[in-house]
Amino acid sequence: MSLIEPSKELPPQAVRHSAQSPDDPVPAWMLWGLLLLLIVLLYAWRPTYVSHLLVMFGIYLLLSTSLNLVTGFGGLMSFSHAAFYGIGAYAYAVARLQAGPSGDQAESIIWAAGWPFVPAILFAMAVGALFGWLVSLVTLRFRGDYFVFATLGIQMIIFSVLYNWVELVRGPYGLYGIPRPDLFGWSLRDSWQYLLMLVPVVTTVVGALWIVYRSEFGLKLKAMREDERAAMSTGIATNRMAGLAMTIAAGVAALAGASYASYVTYIDPTSFSLSESIFLVALLMLGGAGNLTGPVVGTLIMVALPEAMRFVGLPDAVAANVREIIYGGLLAGLMFWRPQGIAGERFVGT
Repeated sequence: MSLIEPSKELPPQAVRHSAQSPDDPVPAWMLWGLLLLLIVLLYAWRPTYVSHLLVMFGIYLLLSTSLNLVTGFGGLMSFSHAAFYGIGAYAYAVARLQAGPSGDQAESIIWAAGWPFVPAILFAMAVGALFGWLVSLVTLRFRGDYFVFATLGIQMIIFSVLYNWVELVRGPYGLYGIPRPDLFGWSLRDSWQYLLMLVPVVTTVVGALWIVYRSEFGLKLKAMREDERAAMSTGIATNRMAGLAMTIAAGVAALAGASYASYVTYIDPTSFSLSESIFLVALLMLGGAGNLTGPVVGTLIMVALPEAMRFVGLPDAVAANVREIIYGGLLAGLMFWRPQGIAGERFVGT
């Protein structure tokens, strides 16, 4: 009798169980379940506070997942994402505001349309996507460090326009009294009401981006990220792929800006500065670029960390500086021990 028996194909369940060991980490579904349970308990304790945090989490999740399409999959380090965020916020605000009596702020801007909520949101997304396409025509002439500097320049130009063009959007004074959403005769005044509206929007957009990540388009972007010359040799039009990615990302960032403007009802240029773009890139790098889970993890940490600092009892000025030190320490540590980010590439599934 032969000592070597023919291999037998094991069923998938047997393979899965045999591959596990007592030292395996806790399953991801259990971690997310514990996190969801923690959120539910916190919501039962302070519903208004937790609703506000979840709204901000949803807005920043739109920003991080859209930036992930350009930076994580396309390999293009963009520092102009906050500019598209601001363009969406201002486009929505101008479309929603109505011209009032003489001396009202709506009289001092070029156009105050008084549109309903849904057309204003779609208008903001269209304006953001248009700007993203125009920016791609300029910046995609460069690669590497030159692309980074080009996006930095675009960010600074758009911020300067928003800050100095008083006749257009009131400059440093900002826009106030932006109407809250009203759907089917229901005006959303409380944060939990706004959260009910935002959850399906964020879920739909993130789900659509997940489909884009896993599609042929997403695979072509990843091929361009790994080796652009090799991708071009296979017939991939890298500039067209990158331009489309920047257009989609800018449209989603504009949606996040419109959501932010409709929620806080006041905007000014300081919310869309270069530091905000750097924050978004750091958020993405912390969680892990090039997959779906990375932006979720990075957004969760970056939104929760400032709130955790509140319980330490530090003064506001000191807490802000300590928060920046913690951000820098986290990024420096990750670049040394886990440069692919906390989530890494193992969650991709492509």
